[in-house]
Amino acid sequence: GLPDEQIQKGKDIKSVSEIVQDGKKFKITVTTGSKVLTNEFTIGEECEMEMLTGEKVKAIVQMEGNNKLVASLKGVKSVTELNGDTITNTMTMGDLTYKRISKRI
Repeated sequence: GLPDEQIQKGKDIKSVSEIVQDGKKFKITVTTGSKVLTNEFTIGEECEMEMLTGEKVKAIVQMEGNNKLVASLKGVKSVTELNGDTITNTMTMGDLTYKRISKRI
């Protein structure tokens, strides 16, 4: 439902993600231009996470296997998978899917 111009802007945006793990605790910081989004959570425990819109929601993040983080945030299922130097984040809401592939720098 977005204009083509906005969709292209979204595709052109570059972001840097930093993931720090300490046992079951994670801190994920995503920097996109001047916007910095930081979320901290412990696997299996309820936490408050900030969405890209700035809205804060309650969520529980689960670990599948040893390389996949799965969370449901306000009707959006987020799956982040680390394979070697590649992170794949897939977000699904109804029949819409967003997929972003990042490389380690």
